[in-house]
Amino acid sequence: MRVQRIAGAQLRLFVRSRLAVVALLLLLLLSAIAALTGAGQAARIASARATAQGAADAAFANQPDRHPHRMVHYGSYALRPLGPLAAFEPGVDAFAGSLIYLEGHRQNATTAAAARESSGLIRFGQLTPAFVLRVLVPLLLVFVGFAMIVAERQSGLLTLQLSHGASWRQLLAGKALALAAVAGVAALPALAALGVSAARAPAEAGVALVMAVAVLLWLGLWVLGITLVSARARSAQSALLALVLAWAVLVVLVPRAAAGVAALVHPLPTKAETDLVIHAELRSLGDSHNPDDPHFAAFKAALLKRHGVARLEDLPFNYRGALSAEGERLTSGLFARHAAEAAATQMQQHRLLAVAAVISPAIGFAQAGMAGAATDLASQLAFLEAAEAHRYRLVQSLNRLHTFEVRAADDAARNRDPIAERQSRVSAGFWAEQKPFAFAGPTAANRMTAMLPGLGVMALWGLGLLWLLRRSPVAP
Repeated sequence: MRVQRIAGAQLRLFVRSRLAVVALLLLLLLSAIAALTGAGQAARIASARATAQGAADAAFANQPDRHPHRMVHYGSYALRPLGPLAAFEPGVDAFAGSLIYLEGHRQNATTAAAARESSGLIRFGQLTPAFVLRVLVPLLLVFVGFAMIVAERQSGLLTLQLSHGASWRQLLAGKALALAAVAGVAALPALAALGVSAARAPAEAGVALVMAVAVLLWLGLWVLGITLVSARARSAQSALLALVLAWAVLVVLVPRAAAGVAALVHPLPTKAETDLVIHAELRSLGDSHNPDDPHFAAFKAALLKRHGVARLEDLPFNYRGALSAEGERLTSGLFARHAAEAAATQMQQHRLLAVAAVISPAIGFAQAGMAGAATDLASQLAFLEAAEAHRYRLVQSLNRLHTFEVRAADDAARNRDPIAERQSRVSAGFWAEQKPFAFAGPTAANRMTAMLPGLGVMALWGLGLLWLLRRSPVAP
């Protein structure tokens, strides 16, 4: 009960501070605006992407009778769906792109900045509930609570309280409880936004709960840290200076510096550099349009031998379609290798940031939020992998139509014979049979598992601060 009385007395002091009350109200207003605008924007983006994906699938399925290879170049689109929790933490979504044009013979990038600028590094500046919680709420807590113990020591009130039977630990607990109540009020809009998202999508309730735990852990670290500094500081001015410096280092400096170090230690080539390398390697793979090319000459010879014929015209299928399929197999393998190398480099950057979270729990909090909202680097890479797998299946399906549904004689004469050109087209019904692109994203269980490192780092920081508080010397 004594702890509650101390907390109540401290809360009354907070309420008497007009500056603290005004700052809290302004932050609540800002947080509510962030939650509402974030939810509205996320809903509009999710709806727009779903509509665009449906339109792209319908446009592909409703194409008229065409030659299959024309459909290979006509292509389709893949859009990354946006989950309901992305309103809380948009993560890399706004930077990494969400739209890919799928076509034959090449692997396109998402319609956004290059991969180096859109990896899983920590982003700042977006007014979202996660940003408010990560950056602004800790600063509010610093200005509200920096003097709650040291000022009483300077005025002599602390000695009086201890002389009336309150223990040092009870006093620390009461002060921390009062500051935790302020933190809880400041977090209400963001937590309410999580609750609304979970209510709209019940399958996300478990992930939303874990994200709420991450919020409480993060703010709990600041409550403990502010209490510790206020208890050990020699003056209110030194406590404020130390806490503002800690905020600047842990929330701003270290995350940005760690992102820069990760990019230097594991550099990612620019898109132009990657394109030049891929272009050079494509030339070395072979040219399917060159009859004397060693690889494709050997491919043709192997087909003729396998089917026991001497001429391409005697094959039981259209050689041009088989040639396109072989060319797609080779080029897709090359694209997949470079994509895997880029993904591995980005994941190395991400892991280095995760190590830096030991220095700055702000990184752990950000990574946990992005993992829970499925807006982290791993989710983006999973989308790219799914889009490429769909592209390859689609193109090779069209190549099979080219091989087995288009007569070789019509295919050879279609550019000079209108009748052959019409006969080389396949029925539009084949396009409707193609399975449209779908991306479910990581499961709720996988996302909660991905959040564990960030939660673990914050928990370790909390234990360390509690240990320091327990060892904090009794005030004189």
